[in-house]
Amino acid sequence: MSSYWVKTPWWVKKLFSKELIWNMPQNGVPTVYITFDDGPHPTATPFVLAELEKHHAKATFFCVGKNVDEHKDLYRHMLSAGHAAGNHTQNHLNGWYTGNKEYLGNILQAARQIDSCCFRPPYGKIKLSQVRILHKKRPGWKIYMWDVLSGDFDDTLSPEQCAQNVIENIEPGSIVVFHDSAKAWERMSYALPLVLEHCRKMNWKLATLPIN
Repeated sequence: MSSYWVKTPWWVKKLFSKELIWNMPQNGVPTVYITFDDGPHPTATPFVLAELEKHHAKATFFCVGKNVDEHKDLYRHMLSAGHAAGNHTQNHLNGWYTGNKEYLGNILQAARQIDSCCFRPPYGKIKLSQVRILHKKRPGWKIYMWDVLSGDFDDTLSPEQCAQNVIENIEPGSIVVFHDSAKAWERMSYALPLVLEHCRKMNWKLATLPIN
């Protein structure tokens, strides 16, 4: 049994609804929000960008600052293609095991090259005190979590299971997490095209999250 929820329970969303964003409200065209954590990555990110282009889809990339430092051209390409970027800390820190001052500093370090007002905590782990400090230091910033977790980071899952995780749980308003990383590559590269095709067949728009 996995140690994480594929579909975030309603009560978790309700409990933290004032501080964190789990789903997007729907108005008009049914829309889903595919997101990618941990990039840019020289193999995974170009693949993702090509698949998104095939399906006329836009997505949001929560980037690790040190990876942006190492792959600036790829980061710029992502933005020029009409996708959105979010902050995922400079060094992929786990907020539960990091002091508040260090954690905030790491976010702000990443913000030097990631021009965005949206943030996602690595591993989804952030203390409420860190949420409040971030909102105080950066009023208006949005902290995005997710509705559906693909599990592409989980090497106990098959690529087929990863695709099923998303297809069986995604719905309009869903924020879905994939990873453009080496660890997730085998599962993500199989599942993503199937998920995009599913969304196309459902006539769902694939859009970026609001970042400002």
